[in-house]
Amino acid sequence: MGSAKTWAVAVGLAGALIAGGVALRTWVFTDTAPGSANSGGPVPVEVATIERGEIERRREFTGTLEASAQFVVAPKASGRIERIEVDLGDAVTRGQVVAILDDEELVQAEAEARAELAVARAEASAATKLADLARRNFDRVEGLRGRDIASEQDFDTARFDKAAAEAEAEVAQARVARAKAAHKAAQIRRAYTEVRADWSAGDEQRVVAARFADEGELLAANAALLSIVDLDPITVVVFVTEADYAELAPAMAVELRTDAFPAEVFAGEISRIAPVFREQTRQARVEMSVQNADGRLKPGMFVRARAVLDRQAEAVIVPASAIVERDGQRVVFVVDEAGAAVTMRAVEVGIREGDRVAVVAQDGAALRGQVVSLGQQQLVDGAEIVIPERQANKGEASS
Repeated sequence: MGSAKTWAVAVGLAGALIAGGVALRTWVFTDTAPGSANSGGPVPVEVATIERGEIERRREFTGTLEASAQFVVAPKASGRIERIEVDLGDAVTRGQVVAILDDEELVQAEAEARAELAVARAEASAATKLADLARRNFDRVEGLRGRDIASEQDFDTARFDKAAAEAEAEVAQARVARAKAAHKAAQIRRAYTEVRADWSAGDEQRVVAARFADEGELLAANAALLSIVDLDPITVVVFVTEADYAELAPAMAVELRTDAFPAEVFAGEISRIAPVFREQTRQARVEMSVQNADGRLKPGMFVRARAVLDRQAEAVIVPASAIVERDGQRVVFVVDEAGAAVTMRAVEVGIREGDRVAVVAQDGAALRGQVVSLGQQQLVDGAEIVIPERQANKGEASS
């Protein structure tokens, strides 16, 4: 009796296991992938609106501001500084006198040179008159000799006196020329006591950036007195790697930001690109020019420069998170008007700006509406979706 009961229980369990196995096998082969058009339920996703507008590809660099031009003012003659006409930060006009040196010795030297010139001119005048007299005497003796009144000796003497007087007149004129040169040199040396800030190109006005001496100091010739800089425009200097170098070009627009004025953006452009790289850093120097009429930007400031490498005025833009790869292609999932299903569209990726990417559909059709930005890993073409945010809004409206 007991064995018969045991056998009946065993047969029942076996039947149940067999039935369960068939049911398990049936589920494995009939179920489809999650999110497919034949799946059991829609996939929850997040969506974003497809934008249309301008997009830019930018690169940011850090650098330092430098003066666009700088030179050192130095006297051409040594002397004690009598007066400095400008100070740090003062504006200087081209050719302006910025310092005066003590010129007492040079004034005396010029007076002596002027006196020497006067003496030389007087001597030259006397020599010229003697030469004229000697020529007239020679002409008279030559006439008398033609009538056999003057002797040959008288003629030779007159000729010798004429030549000597003419030579002396030439020497006197040379002394005048030398005295003129000495006087001119003395005037120039005296003029060197007026130290001028002069430059050949650029704006008519610049700024005193540094002062290296004070009044009363004895300054040697060509010793630094002042540093003069041009701050408008001002130059941004950055160093770029090989990866960025090829994408930069002169006249490319840049935006400049500095901690001194955190709320402002200064516009500029790339002005010069070095043709060589530094061996130690493998970087190249790039200079950018920024207008600085108010002079607020100063050399030495740390700056961040953003260059616009590429720009597209009319672009279709989606979040970078909306783009996924399927079978070697980049695709987006476009949401239908009802917000209940998606269509997979292959796209070509263009300019990227932060988390925004320009795309173009490979089939040439327009992209409109919304795309899935989160949850598309579970989607295929035609999959059903649910947008929790939209469902929550519906629930709030109904309540």
